Amino acid sequence: MKQLVLAEKPNVAQKIAKALECKIKQNGYMEGEKYVITWASGHLLKLYDARDYEPEMARWDMDNFPFIPQKFRYKKIKSYEKQLSIIKRLVQRNDIENFIVATDADREGQLIGETIIDFLKVNKPVYRVLRNEWTPEDVKKGFENPIPNSEMKSLKDAAVCRQWSDWLIGINLTSVATLKYVAGKGVLNVGRVLMPTLKLVYDRDMVIKKFVPEKYFKLMAIFINENGERFSAVYFKDKQDKFKNEKELPEILSIVNRKGVIKNKKTTSKTENSPHLFNLSTLQGYITSKNPAWTSDKVLKTAQSLYEKSFITYPRTESMYLEESLVDKMRKVFELLKGSLDAKFDDSRRIFDSSKVSGHSALTPTYIVPENLTRDEKIVYNAIKNRFLMQFLKSAKYEETRIIICVEGLQGDFYAKGRIEVDKGWKILEYVNSKDSILPPLAALDKVTMENAEIKENFTSPPLHHTEKSLIVLMMSCGKKVTRKNNESVLGNVLSGFKIGTAATRADAIEKLKSAGYITKKGRYLYISDLGRKMVENFPVKSLFDLNYTGHLEKILSDIEYNKIRKDQYLSLIYDFTREAVDLIKNAPDMVLKKGEFSKTLGKCPECGHDVIEGRKAFGCSNWKAGCRFAIWKDDKYLASMGKKATKSIVRELLQNGKVRIMDLKSRKGTLFDAYFMYIKSDDKENKYPYRWKMVLKK
Repeated sequence: MKQLVLAEKPNVAQKIAKALECKIKQNGYMEGEKYVITWASGHLLKLYDARDYEPEMARWDMDNFPFIPQKFRYKKIKSYEKQLSIIKRLVQRNDIENFIVATDADREGQLIGETIIDFLKVNKPVYRVLRNEWTPEDVKKGFENPIPNSEMKSLKDAAVCRQWSDWLIGINLTSVATLKYVAGKGVLNVGRVLMPTLKLVYDRDMVIKKFVPEKYFKLMAIFINENGERFSAVYFKDKQDKFKNEKELPEILSIVNRKGVIKNKKTTSKTENSPHLFNLSTLQGYITSKNPAWTSDKVLKTAQSLYEKSFITYPRTESMYLEESLVDKMRKVFELLKGSLDAKFDDSRRIFDSSKVSGHSALTPTYIVPENLTRDEKIVYNAIKNRFLMQFLKSAKYEETRIIICVEGLQGDFYAKGRIEVDKGWKILEYVNSKDSILPPLAALDKVTMENAEIKENFTSPPLHHTEKSLIVLMMSCGKKVTRKNNESVLGNVLSGFKIGTAATRADAIEKLKSAGYITKKGRYLYISDLGRKMVENFPVKSLFDLNYTGHLEKILSDIEYNKIRKDQYLSLIYDFTREAVDLIKNAPDMVLKKGEFSKTLGKCPECGHDVIEGRKAFGCSNWKAGCRFAIWKDDKYLASMGKKATKSIVRELLQNGKVRIMDLKSRKGTLFDAYFMYIKSDDKENKYPYRWKMVLKK
């Protein structure tokens, strides 16, 4: 008898098959003496559309809402019907004794397996394998003692509640809001995670907009010591170095060339520990801050690719610590990767602390050292590898010096600060640009001379617009600002589930806000659009913008996962919320929205230079009435043959760069791959729409 194993994706199935010695390759699966390995391709099933339940729902009518199905049902995703039928046939084989779900060890992974089990009515014993990585060693260990899938009921319930509630809120509120405010002009996207994230961008932009700069003055001076070495210092009086009135400062000309003396010198030795290991959100923040062209979604997809190739551990983690049981495994990884570094393995609770691990441990490399990574994969892998190795390097050490200078005949003093690096420690792996000045050798009672001075006029500055990094940090902490003092309390909120979205969904939420036209990105920074501002200010369902309300919903999902709250309690709450929200929208005043706000420009037409906008069937040139034929079809057969279709993000990147990287394409054999594409013009002048896709580089 054999056991059927379901992996989440084909490339993971290959890793499992190799570890379990399943060498016979068949159409849609691999087989060995004990195991048959097959795969999903992410989700093979999706929830019914509203029109699938009732025919009249195909017509958008305000009277049809709220719509809450009596029973949620699933249907096949057409492009994956063949693979689903292969799984069904394998399940029904007489020699298959058990069904083992080996999808990703999180809510979505559980949901993928559970929907297939229920849809196919699997009547054989079902087991679950939960792994944080897919190295051969880890695969073998996981399959030694698979756990009964019945023990995963609470995780299944949390996954189902997340999916159903997002469907209910998204379908009902998006439909009613669109009918109410923009019928015939576009679509108003409304979502449980989208709205509070939009509010964070809005709040920051409003603070900046309302900010009134205040003028202040500082007196800066250059001193020279007896060895001819110069350094700068700042005037202060009564512990204040910023002055609202210039008259509060001494007359510059009267103090230049005066003698001074070092009144006090204080040197403090300090150490700086390395930053914690990455979770997904901190990795996304780090990469996007170093590489402004990257998005958080790109970081996630690249990390997922590395995970599926067994080079890193599970990326969709919230934790920045490691389980204590991983000490021996991490010691092995450390020895493989440390090279010539002067590093020593450390199993302290600063790194290994099970009480601070939520679900999955922090991101680390595995013992499989990669070769031939793509440029993008190198960026992400090296960041994770270096952050891991930093944990075992010495602390950075420096000396911080502060001197006070007394100038003859002057009320008030000058201060100067400097920093001397004693030991780079972990910073040899991460360049950190310090703004601290370096002071020359100075001692108490040394004599100095003021060489020149200058009063500088300054203005207070508003906070910066959000970047993807700062926005994700606030989503992690449910809007609470992270400081050194409250870092542990914020971490406690994350571990308890009080947050906006999850590590897996935050990047997607930011991308959806861009696609919906609610926010824009210029360089590193995110800005609220006119449409986004109107939504926050006028959309009547205010609880959706409430960070505490959204955090509370996510906390309940976390509690369901840990069997603290029942599934039916959460769904009852969502049903009531949906009914009330629909009623609020129906009875709310109109919101004035312009049609142009929905024709969001995706880029410039390569044919004539006009704007490219989204239409019902294609992304096309806005100059089409004048005869421009440029169009990118949403149902393009070439992309569809690889399981993809043109999206806003794909079109936007194509128009900006001339080519676009599309990930997770499906080959004829069912394996996934990435490739670069261009959209080129053919020589056929008779063709009404002469452009076509061309693969230019397969990754």
